Amino acid sequence: MKKKILLLCAFFSVPMLFAQMDYDLQVAVDTTKMRIGEQIQYTLQLKADSTAQVSFSDQPIFAPFEILEESAIDTIKAQSHYLFTKKYALIQFDSGAYWLPPQKVLVNSFYKISDSLLIQVATVPVDTLKQKLFDIKPIVEVEQNFDVLTQSILYGLLAVLLLVGLIYIFFFAKKRREERKKKLPPFERAIKELKALETVTPSLQEEYKQYYSRLTDVVRRYLEEEAKISALESTTDELLLKLEALKQSGQLELGRETIKNLKSVLQKADLVKFARSTPEFGTTSKDRELVEGVVIETKEALPEPTPEEIREREEYQNLLAKRRRKKQLQWSLATLGILLLLSLGISIYTYGYYPVKDTLLGYPTIKLKNKEWITSQYGTPPVKISTPEVLKRVKSERGGALRFSSGDYDAPFYVDLVFTKKQPKPQEKETPSKEDQETQQKEKIQELINEIISDFQSRGAVNILIKEEKITTLSGLPALKIYGTLDYPKKGVEKRVRCNYTTHLFDFEQGGINLTLLYEKEDRYGEEIEKRIVDSFELIKEL
Repeated sequence: MKKKILLLCAFFSVPMLFAQMDYDLQVAVDTTKMRIGEQIQYTLQLKADSTAQVSFSDQPIFAPFEILEESAIDTIKAQSHYLFTKKYALIQFDSGAYWLPPQKVLVNSFYKISDSLLIQVATVPVDTLKQKLFDIKPIVEVEQNFDVLTQSILYGLLAVLLLVGLIYIFFFAKKRREERKKKLPPFERAIKELKALETVTPSLQEEYKQYYSRLTDVVRRYLEEEAKISALESTTDELLLKLEALKQSGQLELGRETIKNLKSVLQKADLVKFARSTPEFGTTSKDRELVEGVVIETKEALPEPTPEEIREREEYQNLLAKRRRKKQLQWSLATLGILLLLSLGISIYTYGYYPVKDTLLGYPTIKLKNKEWITSQYGTPPVKISTPEVLKRVKSERGGALRFSSGDYDAPFYVDLVFTKKQPKPQEKETPSKEDQETQQKEKIQELINEIISDFQSRGAVNILIKEEKITTLSGLPALKIYGTLDYPKKGVEKRVRCNYTTHLFDFEQGGINLTLLYEKEDRYGEEIEKRIVDSFELIKEL
């Protein structure tokens, strides 16, 4: 029985062993010695036949290395086999000696395991004798820039006022026009108001006072609008005298009974309003009916208007409407003007006259000052600098010099950044003396000044005044500052424009850097922009 079991095991295991004998897994790296932060290529390659089922691990482990990139499986057909290749990009940020762990590849349900590799990770040496060390920079206080806020507030206020004006025009004015169109004629309005008093039943003296005030206002307003009598401002006796005069002249044919009823109601209303009298129960309803009769008879007694009177009345109404619209427009413009002046006054008081004026009028350099500046790296040795606009690479007249510029001499503010390479110095047999070194340095400075003058003159500048001084930038870099004024013929200007220019010369082992800034002498924001650019200039220290 045991022999049969052994034979069966041998029968099934031998073909499997033979099947695995042809599979070869190789591992390789492009280097076994690397520096901190460098990248190495790790390659797994499996040799197998065409029938093999190959699967690489979905989550390979390379600790303590990190995987930066993983390529897809590359399959290459050879003469009698296939090569399955997979590559990984690895990185390590700690120095020392590390073993890359073995990796597993699944082939026909069996794992092939690669060899482990020893990788040396070295640090980057830093020569502190050649590399200058600087103290930590102090905190720099930056003045708050309120110009953008001022501009946003002013534009926002204008937008709000415009929106309010549009809302008034399209909603309130329209509503008032519709209300005027729907306004009832005097007779219909008087009858409607009298009908509304039918539901009022006063019981207290104050309620009687309010009732009779409304009742007499209805009849007085109607007489003033229809009979053209100044009834609202007249006393009871004055109003009755005016009605009698109109009756005698034939302009208003009212019956004596009607005038008598009106007199009775007006006198009773005076007693209630001024003598605090309380009428008997039911009198209010009777008086309302009397007033309604007066209104109806007055309507019937009025002569029909002639076409001329109708036309004159329409023209008068149109004139009144125009006056109302004109008055509304005047009030709107006055309100808008007051708000604008108030906003302008507050802005000038807060930020000053010129910042507000230049922001509103779009002064060229205040736009540069207030826009979002761009901080970028340029050239060799690499430097970091902030500018209002990105510096574009341009062709340089200085042979192999690298040049980046923003604008030109005709622009409101010109920025020019030039990187020059140092020529190899011939070996000197003797060390020059201190006096010779100073002489050579002066000659070099004079040569640089001559180059700057020649560059300005080639562009058409005249009356070039030059000064020089040694400075240290905010980042601690020593520089030679060459500055002054010149006259430049700007396009579109008849006379030459007086301009300020500043050239900062930085000298490094890898080469030199020239930073040139040019702007009009009368520009109110040129010096501020110049200072901000120079203060942002910083050498990028490579470790």
